Amino acid sequence: MYKVKFGGKNGKTIKLVESPDMVAIRTKGNKDLENVAVSRESKDLIDQTTEVAKFPEAGITVRRVAVSGELESTQTTVGLRDETRAALKQEENIRFAGRVLQDADSGEVMLYTENFFIKFKDEVPEKTCLALIDKFKLKIKSKLPFAPNSYFVEAEEGTGLKVFEMAEQLLQLKEVEFCHPEMVQERRFKGIHPLQWHLGKTTIGDKTVDAHINIDAAWKHTKGKGITIAVIDDGVDIDHPEFAGRVVHPFDSTTNSDDPRPKTKDDNHGTSCAGVACAAGLNNGASGVAPEASLMPIRLRSGLGSMSEANAFAWAADHGADVISCSWGPTDGEWWNPGDMVHNSVTGLPDSTRLAMEYALKKGRDGKGCVILFAAGNGNEDTKTDGYASYPGVIAVAACNDTGKRSVYSDYGDAVWVSFPSGDYAWKPFQHPAPISQGLRTTDRLKQAGYTPDDYINNFGGTSGACPGVAGTVALMLAANPKLTQPEVKELLRKSCRRIDEANGEYDAKGHSVWYGFGRVDAGLAVENALAAAPEKQGPAIAGTLNFQTIGEQELAPGGTLSGDVQPARKLLGLRLHVQPASKSLQIRCKINLGTPGIVENKKEGDYIGVANSRQRVIGFALQLEGASANKYDLEYSARLKGAKKVVSAKNGEWCGSDKKPAKAWKP
Repeated sequence: MYKVKFGGKNGKTIKLVESPDMVAIRTKGNKDLENVAVSRESKDLIDQTTEVAKFPEAGITVRRVAVSGELESTQTTVGLRDETRAALKQEENIRFAGRVLQDADSGEVMLYTENFFIKFKDEVPEKTCLALIDKFKLKIKSKLPFAPNSYFVEAEEGTGLKVFEMAEQLLQLKEVEFCHPEMVQERRFKGIHPLQWHLGKTTIGDKTVDAHINIDAAWKHTKGKGITIAVIDDGVDIDHPEFAGRVVHPFDSTTNSDDPRPKTKDDNHGTSCAGVACAAGLNNGASGVAPEASLMPIRLRSGLGSMSEANAFAWAADHGADVISCSWGPTDGEWWNPGDMVHNSVTGLPDSTRLAMEYALKKGRDGKGCVILFAAGNGNEDTKTDGYASYPGVIAVAACNDTGKRSVYSDYGDAVWVSFPSGDYAWKPFQHPAPISQGLRTTDRLKQAGYTPDDYINNFGGTSGACPGVAGTVALMLAANPKLTQPEVKELLRKSCRRIDEANGEYDAKGHSVWYGFGRVDAGLAVENALAAAPEKQGPAIAGTLNFQTIGEQELAPGGTLSGDVQPARKLLGLRLHVQPASKSLQIRCKINLGTPGIVENKKEGDYIGVANSRQRVIGFALQLEGASANKYDLEYSARLKGAKKVVSAKNGEWCGSDKKPAKAWKP
């Protein structure tokens, strides 16, 4: 048995056991196994196996050997597994055929690499960190930006299963806070016009569908311009016209490149998720919830728990994402099968990913925090088993259908924060009726590449469709009030829901339902609440710069004071001022007295006026507001004259200093 700890020395222990009947096969060039040339003997052995899990980004497939009939009496399962491994290792196009580990409790396949995530305690000097890394003969692959003293390192090739022992030894060091091998699980997606019933009331066939998010009320105020939604998924077709001109900072976290486009035939999911969030809504197309928001597509085809996963969150936070939408997570149990043991399988959140998410939640948006959303899941199971969707700070999104009821597959639990319209299924064993619609209409990969050959899909669904819908709603909120912090957004979202299915929702005293969270999101109400939370608008302010001989040009801070270190600020040479925000009804007129040359003034607002060289000096100035709104405000200003003990003040065009012949020079 092998062990991994998430959460440090006293954290959660995950127990792993070696599978007796599974083989992990990695091809050269990361090709699909079915497209790789192997000998007849190896092909026969492969044909006797069945695929259990697939990691296409690494060219790895996990397959289970079959033991039956006469073979069972002459050879154990482990023997056949090892025979298959030995044969495949001889193949020129097979990079390796290795043993497979499984979660001891759930049986979930867990691939390990010879890489580690290590975070030393914050106070440990860097030279000590590097010395310990060198002591264990580890090579630094990258120093990680999202947590201090954290590294992604690799062991010597061939270390194999000894990585678990090494990780435990490292974790026991007093200098180390977190350490675990890079463990990778199969990452599962949470997915299964007039057709855009989720945005507004419409008719499908002869039936009225009125289970929408009230988008028209939101769009009266904003469509999301100025806000960036990061969609972390399997790739986005950024050439789709619905995203034209709004793609920013694209990234492929798996290949570490700037091309987030789909790269395999099944990279279809991300394009549809992005469309739900922010498609432009072209004629006969499909509108996203925030059709004017920018899109930051981040391709992630690496497995759950990989370092690429952590890097995706760090990239989003570092490159200006406001909202991060994640329609993926651990494997769900079969929603129609209450007896599926996967329902009780707990997937923890690796320290590497957790710290990257915390970095985005706290440091993103210049310290206001990125808003991270996760699809609750499609297993008809409790979200408490999902360490991603249930992580504090994350907004977990459940799915409701076109009749205002729960989608039959949608996960539930205390972690569910809100619900959003998505597709559904009829299921007689649960007495669950058929939906009216096919699902959500959204973007698809262009031409023949995607789910359909039509560039759009009409039956997108699952909590995969619900999550980016709420991400779009959050983008509208932030466009209405950019000063909202991540916790404030989550709280306002709670207040921006409409309770649905009152009879069966089981809402508690705080208004929370394990099925719907605080209800179905109302985008119009969300924007209104965001606007109401904005601070009262301040009156116009004077902005610009003052230029001094001793310290150069200095920008005015809010309130009209000098910003930064302004000592010693002597001998004013000139100024450049304007009213902020700009207005045709209110402008500033600046006059300065240069002594012998006389008085000069700006021809238009924002012009620089001042002396020609430092041998001249300003001996007085006057500022005055002009325009239709000028009589609504007083403009006050002050300066210190050279040799004077008191500050001289003036207002509304009065002279500060002298408007006559050269007198005493002054300094502010």
